Amino acid sequence: MSNFYNPRRTRNVFNPESKEPFRVSRSKIELFLNCPRCFYFDCRCGVGRPKGYPFNLNTAVDTLLKKEFDFHRANKTAHKYMQENGIDAVPFVHEKIDQWRTNFIGVQYLHKKTNLLIFGAVDDIWQKSNGELIVVDYKATSKKEEVSLDADWQIIYKRQMETYQWLLRRNGFKVSDVGYFIYCNGDTDKEAFDGKIEFDVKVIPYKGNTNWLEKTIHSLFECLIDDSPPEVGKECDYCKYIATIKEKEKEFENQLIMDAKKFVAKKGKCTTLALQKEFKIGYPKAARLKDILEKRNVCQYVE
Repeated sequence: MSNFYNPRRTRNVFNPESKEPFRVSRSKIELFLNCPRCFYFDCRCGVGRPKGYPFNLNTAVDTLLKKEFDFHRANKTAHKYMQENGIDAVPFVHEKIDQWRTNFIGVQYLHKKTNLLIFGAVDDIWQKSNGELIVVDYKATSKKEEVSLDADWQIIYKRQMETYQWLLRRNGFKVSDVGYFIYCNGDTDKEAFDGKIEFDVKVIPYKGNTNWLEKTIHSLFECLIDDSPPEVGKECDYCKYIATIKEKEKEFENQLIMDAKKFVAKKGKCTTLALQKEFKIGYPKAARLKDILEKRNVCQYVE
């Protein structure tokens, strides 16, 4: 088993009887919107989707950008990306800025009606001259076409920013509807690598709308307190994969039963050991196979 993936998580699993706030990250909200069933098995049962390995190059870009903006934060000056895009702001100075940018901590808000602790880690926060805060998110990619927010799947990015805006407002801050994505696009048109990648950087404004969040949190809570999981997600690739595996397993099982019937008819009787040897299967599977055959009156019980 991979040490990277734990299929039976015991921490941060929702208990309907517990009075303690249950932590729900921004990414778990996105999971619920993507597939309530996968969300239920993750947060109620501790069985999460297998995760891909982290993109260390993206992390490096994030780290370097944070260093740049922290320099200007310390000096209370505007970064060139702000100046070049006519953004009247400087990096926000606050005692909790490092906490807000730390994974698994982030900006937090206790939603009292559901007792859910909603949280999310921002990349950065700027402050306008009028005091309003601006949510900023870093993105790194490498593609030929110019970066934008036009792809259908990028609704994930938009909801991510809106969640951060919502969290900051719930913490009492005045937050601008307009946030910015600092999109870094790796340039592959160079003649050689030469030990470095150059990025074209584009600052993309996005006007968020957080109206969907309150309803989503209540729906998410109703999902958690239900004792049964939601139906299979029709648009969920993970659910489709699991359903297809089950179908294939059923096909294999049906074929095995048919072959076993022929084997028993030829031998006249069967034992678990005989089935195990004939079909090269483990003892538990052979025992289950014999039970099925007996229930169908295919063979008589033999020790």
